Amino acid sequence: MLIELADVQFTWRGAKHATLDMPQFSLAAGERLFLHGPSGSGKSTLLSLLTGIHLPQRGEIRILGQNLAALSNTARDHFRADHIGYVFQQFNLLSYLSVLDNVLLSCQFSRIRRERAQAFSGSTKAQALHLLDRLDLTPYLERPVSALSVGQQQRVALARALIGAPEILIADEPTSALDAERRAAFIQLLFECAHEHNTAVLMVSHDPQLAAAFDRSVSLASLNRCSVEAENA
Repeated sequence: MLIELADVQFTWRGAKHATLDMPQFSLAAGERLFLHGPSGSGKSTLLSLLTGIHLPQRGEIRILGQNLAALSNTARDHFRADHIGYVFQQFNLLSYLSVLDNVLLSCQFSRIRRERAQAFSGSTKAQALHLLDRLDLTPYLERPVSALSVGQQQRVALARALIGAPEILIADEPTSALDAERRAAFIQLLFECAHEHNTAVLMVSHDPQLAAAFDRSVSLASLNRCSVEAENA
């Protein structure tokens, strides 16, 4: 398994009750998993734990067999950069950089992803160009991302997340700004690019209509004992 959670509980400082209390959660290599839940259900908290930004007060999180709690803050940052591609809801692109330079950023922060890109395509730039071509962005390589449409910026964010073939891609509400037709096209592109290097996809969203495209669909409420207890109270 790429991701394994066991008996994980997390409570934000000052809160009276836990936000997450998860007996078990897993993601397999190459799997496409859709995790859904309404706003406030703990999706963002779970992602912060999976990426090692926060650590649980109880339980264990293993990514690629590595217990995140055994790593220092700096080591977790490097581990995340090496093994997890992330598409943020707001994309988090650097507006003053070109499309190409935004995509290359991931390899600047990770020696492992830089070496993988070089092994697969001969150079990091060559792999960036390949991804951008797959995503129909070749005409915009030298443009600042601020000059692109929302849909184009989203595809730049996807290319940045996929360069260097990370084992896991996490997408946090990446289609919230798109209409139904563009959502479907984006997910198809995501799957095609991820499939090239057997990258697993974990997409988090509040929109259950997207679930049919994935291998597995899971409600966060079904995993989180906090949600079950709240419903039964």
